[in-house]
Amino acid sequence: MKKITILSAALALTMSLTGCYDLDRYPTDKLSSGTYFKTEEHAKSAIVGVYSRLQNDNVFGLQFSMDCLGGIAMGYDNASYTNIQRGTYDVTNSQVSNKWSNLYESIARANIVLQNIDGCSMSDELKAQYKAEARFLRALFYNELLNFFGGVPIYDETTDVSKDFANMKNPRSTADQVRKFILDDLAVAYNALPQSWGSADYGRATKYAARALEGKVYLYNKQYAEAKTCFEDVIQHGGYSLYNDYAGLFLPGGDESNEMIFAVQNMGGVGTDFGMPMCFYMGTRASYGSCWNNVMVATTFADSYEWKDGRQFSWKEYFAGTELADYETNNATKAKFFNSTFKGSKVTTFTAYRDQIKQLYADRDPRMTATLITPYSDYLGWYKNAEAPSVLVLPVASIKDGNGYIRVNGGYNCYLWRKFVPAGDMNGSMNNRADTPINFPLIRYADVLLMMAECEWALNNDAVAIDYINQVRQRPSVMMPKLTWNGVDSPVNVKTHDEVFARLRHERAVEFAGEGLSFNDMKRWGLLETLNGKSENEITGKSRYKRAVSSRDYLWPIPSTEIEKNPDLTQNPGWAAEIGRASCRERV
Repeated sequence: MKKITILSAALALTMSLTGCYDLDRYPTDKLSSGTYFKTEEHAKSAIVGVYSRLQNDNVFGLQFSMDCLGGIAMGYDNASYTNIQRGTYDVTNSQVSNKWSNLYESIARANIVLQNIDGCSMSDELKAQYKAEARFLRALFYNELLNFFGGVPIYDETTDVSKDFANMKNPRSTADQVRKFILDDLAVAYNALPQSWGSADYGRATKYAARALEGKVYLYNKQYAEAKTCFEDVIQHGGYSLYNDYAGLFLPGGDESNEMIFAVQNMGGVGTDFGMPMCFYMGTRASYGSCWNNVMVATTFADSYEWKDGRQFSWKEYFAGTELADYETNNATKAKFFNSTFKGSKVTTFTAYRDQIKQLYADRDPRMTATLITPYSDYLGWYKNAEAPSVLVLPVASIKDGNGYIRVNGGYNCYLWRKFVPAGDMNGSMNNRADTPINFPLIRYADVLLMMAECEWALNNDAVAIDYINQVRQRPSVMMPKLTWNGVDSPVNVKTHDEVFARLRHERAVEFAGEGLSFNDMKRWGLLETLNGKSENEITGKSRYKRAVSSRDYLWPIPSTEIEKNPDLTQNPGWAAEIGRASCRERV
């Protein structure tokens, strides 16, 4: 796991905030208020120190991996939350404890700003603005704790970590109490934050980022009318719009478009390589730096992309009446269709169906080829310090670097990510495979539109819900056919309330694939258990593992280390029995 290095305070004070946050430079949790919090520059550096926490692996740095828990992605090691997918984690799991501790460290940084900002020489208006940013970020961190653990202890700016650390043993507040705390912070943020920032401060929290997060908090609690009011405000007054080019959203330029409401700011290049590890964990051995494809695309998800005319895709229907009619039930048929012949590490004979395969994917929802590397499609890799045009050929087991093929770590015959994975060296922007210089969205306008659709659906306004879904489907670079409500019978006609939800669920999956929203979506909809027993298979049918999911997985366990430090913490439902077993293991 990537560890964040905090540079010296001297360096922090010699550098200004330009374009993106200069991440991880500001040791705000190490500074004495008596010697540091004096000027506006001090205030700015302190708040950037809070923003830098967004990038931490256990805060939002591995957010894309959450799709492994939502059924959209699959993976094979810790970066893909392997033990959690397989149901083999417990109260001692390091990813669980790291999520808890790093979110609280992030909250502590926000509290430090709130404790000390009044000591800075700056206008009251600016003080209120910086406080509002700190409250927005604190709300974001607490909301993440709420989503993963339920009710948690609340520590606000009255807690001085340097003095009170040994006595920080608050009991768990209820989920409702934590939610109220979050909403109170967001109300202050909404009233004090600007609608937008100048280019030098791009990426800082805004009034409508606070409003959008407020709506999300209400939505997750099924307070649909309240959520709708928030989203209406964002839609009507926020100044946001859908970016025309879906693929371009996840490239430099599009990642700073008016669709991005709030995003983790990532940087690249020599000396400024402070990015998230999308390339490292989503890329392949053909990607810059030779990466690990720890997070791959679930085959069942890839199969869910519609035809361009809105028809549902089905292998059974596609091969009906052909020599490959048993495709769905016969792995040998899958291999016949997809596999090429290798000698050594080079293809001697491509599958006879190569052109058909390429056309098969070209005729699907355009978001498919923008998001995924599909079999026999091209990808611009990087090899021996030069661009390396590559193609995904199946099978991949014997493929070697530098032969014009994508080498997949582990030899998995799976769909791969194109979204967030750099092509070549991104024109010199890539300097480290662990630092991808593409801003990562936490809230974007398409999300607001589809959350608004969910509110309208829940309030039984099905036709209105469809209108919001259609806005996303009709992005100029996508232009999927509009859904109709009780209209002429067609593949895109929707007739029932349940069908509207099915369309909403599908739209969120294909729109936000790789952005890590599916786990919370599945929990919010009460559908997490539907993943239990699901076999994650390669394209050619080989089973990699089966998921194990139960009702307890809606909330992660309170880490055993935290309960040992604070006996007043109660455990989440379904995990109490694990405490004893964990203690036994430790004694052994």
